[in-house]
Amino acid sequence: MKFLGIALMMLMMSSVARADEGMKTEASKYGFQDTQARLEKVLKEKGLTVFAIIDHAEGAHQAGLKMNSATVTIFGNPKGGTPFMVSAPKAAIDFPLKALVWADAAGKVWVGYNTVSWIVERHHIEGQDELTKKLDGLLAAIAKAATE
Repeated sequence: MKFLGIALMMLMMSSVARADEGMKTEASKYGFQDTQARLEKVLKEKGLTVFAIIDHAEGAHQAGLKMNSATVTIFGNPKGGTPFMVSAPKAAIDFPLKALVWADAAGKVWVGYNTVSWIVERHHIEGQDELTKKLDGLLAAIAKAATE
């Protein structure tokens, strides 16, 4: 029985570690509002469509709760995401792409995003290596432009 408990704990720990594997984060030199504005600006400059902006802190406020600033921006371009969804329809849960801008407990602002490589691995997508590499590079450039 003790062995089962240890095995279960190890499985849970590996699941937590795996959940963070695909998320990249960049510390921002700017405050929350400026980082979010820079993110939106670079997305538009890159010709990407911003589909939605979800302000989690505002939602918390409306529910009478408090949380640090946290905004998810959903963005993309059908030419980038569609080939992945054609290969694996369930990948649509991860497209369009998303970026999270948040302030941690110390007030430090961050930008985070899931890599396309992680999405490809998660959905066992094959044959999209070149596009995956291109989009991973684009996401890294977007995060860098928003934070530096």
